[in-house]
Amino acid sequence: MEHRTLGADGPLVMSVGLGAMSFGGMYGATTEEASRATMAKALEIGVNHWDVANIYGGEGVCENILGRFFKDHPDARSRITLATKGAIIPGPPRQIRNDPEYMRGELEKSLERLSTDHVDLYYIHRRDHDTPIETIIEVMGRWVEEGLIGGIGLSECAPSTLERAASVFPIRAVQSEYSLWTRLPDLGMIDLCRRLGTAFVAFSSVGRGMFGESPLTPEQFHKGDFRRANPRFSAENFPRNEEKVAAFRALATEIGLPAPVLANAWVLARAPHIHVIPGTRSPVHLEQNAEAAAVTLTTEQMAAIETVLPAGFAHGSRYASGQTMGVEDYC
Repeated sequence: MEHRTLGADGPLVMSVGLGAMSFGGMYGATTEEASRATMAKALEIGVNHWDVANIYGGEGVCENILGRFFKDHPDARSRITLATKGAIIPGPPRQIRNDPEYMRGELEKSLERLSTDHVDLYYIHRRDHDTPIETIIEVMGRWVEEGLIGGIGLSECAPSTLERAASVFPIRAVQSEYSLWTRLPDLGMIDLCRRLGTAFVAFSSVGRGMFGESPLTPEQFHKGDFRRANPRFSAENFPRNEEKVAAFRALATEIGLPAPVLANAWVLARAPHIHVIPGTRSPVHLEQNAEAAAVTLTTEQMAAIETVLPAGFAHGSRYASGQTMGVEDYC
């Protein structure tokens, strides 16, 4: 399985990590037992980059699930590169705060929930433009020196924000949505990360399930499913998107890989400093996702994927208007 450094000075981790947002039921009903089985499988097969946030599942829900797992498995925490995030106040109304006092308080609450004295990577989940990015990065740099966090991350930011932040303190990682149907980071962010020695961490690399082995059924999404409000899964857009993705599944079969493995492998093939953190609450899906860390796609295979799913193929925006607060646009 391929391993990559998480930033120029960061730890070596499997190139496929584990996104824990779905532990809180964002994509359907689940149980803590299933989440614990998924984490146990991750330990077993060496998926050692775990990503969560203080708001996933509701305030502290997913962090608490990880924390209870760490308490029951004392050897697990030292084997995991652990990332979490702060800055979003869910509301209503939803708010974003980056002021140092608030961020410090959120970090301390996250550490308590996670049953740990430090996290290896702490992200500003969204940028608050009322607080200069240089101000909070300078303070977070002191948290690194204090040993509370191993490195600083930025989520869903613009290249200009990364550039300003990195002028104050090294940024270990930038996290953004990136997949076959979401390619904005190609327009400057991935290249800037390379130049700065910053890892690029791709979430939703399987398109929120769109590039799974079987077609989705949006009308069966549960009431609180994030995708119900997402334009790409609307009654108008989904059939058009599914028609195109069906051709991708056929190509995956021809290549000899499950569709989600091929989708993750495509993202990893884009640059050597890219990591993927597909979310799952299933040990079976986790193990399948991890297979991408052992796949090397040929130039011909990459070209075939591009032919089937060219940049910009998706119908519908990646977020609804109510989902975009704090996401920085560029280009």
